[in-house]
Amino acid sequence: MFALTQGLRRAAQTKPDGPSTHFAGRRRTWQQTIDRVSRIAGALFALGVRPGDRVAILALNNDRYFELMYALPWIGAAMVPINTRLAAPEIEYILSDSGAVALFIDTAMSHHLTPLENKMAAVREVVWLDDTSGPEGLLHFEDLTNYDPAVDVGAANDDLAGLFYTGGTTGRSKGVMLTHTNLVVNALNGVAGIGFNADTTYIHSGPMFHLADGASTFGVTMAGGRHAFVPRFEPVEVLQTIQTEKVTHAQFVPTMINMIVNHPRFAEFDIRTLAFILYGASPMPEGVLRKAMQVMPHVKLMHAYGMTEAAPIVTLLDPRYTTLDGPFAGRLKSCGQVALGCEIKVVDANREEVPRGTSGELAIRGANIMKGYWNKPAETEGVLKDGWYYSGDGAYMDDQGFVFIVDRLKDMIISGGENVYSAEVENAISLLAGVSEVAVIGVPDERWGERVHAIIVPKPGITLNADDVMEHCRDQIAGYKCPRSIDFRDTPLPLSGAGKVLKRELREPYWKGFTKAVN
Repeated sequence: MFALTQGLRRAAQTKPDGPSTHFAGRRRTWQQTIDRVSRIAGALFALGVRPGDRVAILALNNDRYFELMYALPWIGAAMVPINTRLAAPEIEYILSDSGAVALFIDTAMSHHLTPLENKMAAVREVVWLDDTSGPEGLLHFEDLTNYDPAVDVGAANDDLAGLFYTGGTTGRSKGVMLTHTNLVVNALNGVAGIGFNADTTYIHSGPMFHLADGASTFGVTMAGGRHAFVPRFEPVEVLQTIQTEKVTHAQFVPTMINMIVNHPRFAEFDIRTLAFILYGASPMPEGVLRKAMQVMPHVKLMHAYGMTEAAPIVTLLDPRYTTLDGPFAGRLKSCGQVALGCEIKVVDANREEVPRGTSGELAIRGANIMKGYWNKPAETEGVLKDGWYYSGDGAYMDDQGFVFIVDRLKDMIISGGENVYSAEVENAISLLAGVSEVAVIGVPDERWGERVHAIIVPKPGITLNADDVMEHCRDQIAGYKCPRSIDFRDTPLPLSGAGKVLKRELREPYWKGFTKAVN
């Protein structure tokens, strides 16, 4: 049986008095945590949440967020973690599309309540996560812990555990349906590949709405380790927490590692307990790697590759290969070998496997692969076939099974670890008066890996400027999706015979001198 709550019960059984969570001075044991989880679950049931219902969470990292991630499956409900960087219209869409019956929100996200007022038709309860006094009439999270504990309903296996929204190729984000099996198998892959154990202390510094962090959430719990939380990534607070909480494991994108190792106060902190950093979402720049190895020689660095649809781990690069010298050098640009519970292959346009060393589309199969996209059967059918998920990532595999990503077949940009689908940005820009045509592409960026770049053809007689476009975009989409650079042209965008914009042609000038079309 694969059940998310089994990992929590195991931790409480094997380490009842062992530390479970620490946040803002609050420290709890595993026995205290499981007691709180069962009571929160009891409160949710009393509020009318039933098995199969969806409950949204819009908040920064904290221990209560963690408790919700177990209280919801405890009563058979599904979590809907919402990206805290989204704009109000995007949040409104997710709440509507998921049919969430309740919303948990904190102070940092409370500014969304006014624009969302009367636009959350299915939401029956809004619960305030913070200790501060929230808006009048809202339930407070701690009040939920006073309810009688609920009995675990036994949600497991193919039952829906969560909807995790990812960008959409058509401009609308898709709810990835992940089951208990998906998330538990992924957690097992993490325990085996990353090495979580009962002595692990993991810092949640990446956002908890991201599965990159969620993968470790369930794995560390399963192993009986300990969770330390910071609200959001901030280099000094992260370094301080590593020092005071004796953190052993962390997950950062390369941009975060760069900010840490080059911070002027880095040397002030004792981070000798930090033994392992998992990084991903973009390749590690050689300069950042050299600095990290210089100032953190005791830390193992592991590159991971994955996606929401795979819950998310697909490949892991053994830390031995995160090196520039010696017998293991040469595979630093690889994203590693397949995780224990997965199977991968590289296929051609007919989805036939190609020889090693030949580029094609990466396909993944395993118990970690999603059930499908919520209420989107056509999109699901387009990527799932005979148990295989077709990723849309161009890759090749060498004769030892090391995977190298070389291109993105789907129109997606990865900037600072965040996925940005071009169609979402194009849809937003197209709503601006005066825009005749628009194409959004990813171009190389030294700091962010790639940046969102817009190419706009104004309507005849209309003059547009970058500031107007940016201001318009910020009202429509999350800040990280907004273009960081814009070109205007007075000639039509190049089109294929089928009438599609030739984005490869638009990208070509920006990627000259690069050996692959992604960064």
